[in-house]
Amino acid sequence: MRRAGLSLRLIVAIAVVLVAAGVTTWLVAGLVGPGAFHDHLVDGGTRTGEEAVAHAELAFEEASGRALAVGMLMGAVAALAVSFLIARRLGASLAHLARAAHDIAGGSLEARVPDPRMGGEFEELAAAFNQMAVRLEASEQLRQRLLSDVAHELRTPVATMNAYLESLEDGVEELSPDVVAMLRGEGARLARLSDDLAAVTRAESGAVSLAREARTASGLVEDAIARARQRFAEAEVALEGSAEAGLPRVDVDGERLAQVLGNLLDNALRHTPAGGRVTVHARRSGRGIAIAVADTGVGIDAAHLPFVFERFYRVDEARDRARGGSGVGLAIVKALVEAHGGAVEAASPGVGHGATFTVTLPPAP
Repeated sequence: MRRAGLSLRLIVAIAVVLVAAGVTTWLVAGLVGPGAFHDHLVDGGTRTGEEAVAHAELAFEEASGRALAVGMLMGAVAALAVSFLIARRLGASLAHLARAAHDIAGGSLEARVPDPRMGGEFEELAAAFNQMAVRLEASEQLRQRLLSDVAHELRTPVATMNAYLESLEDGVEELSPDVVAMLRGEGARLARLSDDLAAVTRAESGAVSLAREARTASGLVEDAIARARQRFAEAEVALEGSAEAGLPRVDVDGERLAQVLGNLLDNALRHTPAGGRVTVHARRSGRGIAIAVADTGVGIDAAHLPFVFERFYRVDEARDRARGGSGVGLAIVKALVEAHGGAVEAASPGVGHGATFTVTLPPAP
């Protein structure tokens, strides 16, 4: 439930100050006035009627004035006390916000603003500020990971190319077709790494735009099979696709889903030897649609399954650099599937028994 706004709280606070001042004035006047009036009458002694009336009027005026003065003074003190408490609460909330903003400006991105409890406007401001801080922190972590990943992945191909270039300069190696092919291969690897890093960074940062449309699961499977069939034929790996009948449509970006399934098929092809088989099957999963890419390849040990979608995480038996992957294909898959509101998971009976990657997507509204 949303709390009262700041304007309403200030109006209530002003009313509280006025009521506190009035009640204090009334109570003090009630306590001081009768006593002062009584003392004045006693001091007047016994007089004639006219003198008594005049003295009573004077006593009433003096007693009322004294009581009102004391009451107003106490009321003012009470009003100042209430105003001080309100100002202190307001100042503390603004101080927290200013301190957090100063910390973030200084590079301390973990700074957050506590709940100010000063009305809906302050709560929305604090929530927006904290959300901004969270996104800044995530962006900074993404930047640091990207720099670390790039430095790590560039080291090997750059070192290889430098070594061969030095050998050519020293006359140890000749510019043979094999050396040229190797240099071209390392250059292609760097280009592929650059493209994949850019893609996964955009996807993980939420900057990727989706042109959604209602698509059939069978159509997605058929498109993926058609795009990969030539590569599988050259590698002598069988490729099959199927879909259950009557599946609901999914609301997806066709090109992004093609990229997802293409990466999964490329991953399966790299880890499935000649004579193996890869299948793509779409089925119902709860209210959503599951598309599974299963292979008969080298498989994945259970200890590695929770980490296969991390960038540059490699399993020696199944995901080594010698197989040509950039190390971020599955990270791209995860980021794009989650951008669609779906989920992806990996499963494998163990090393030597293949692996299955399942993408689950919500149905089209």
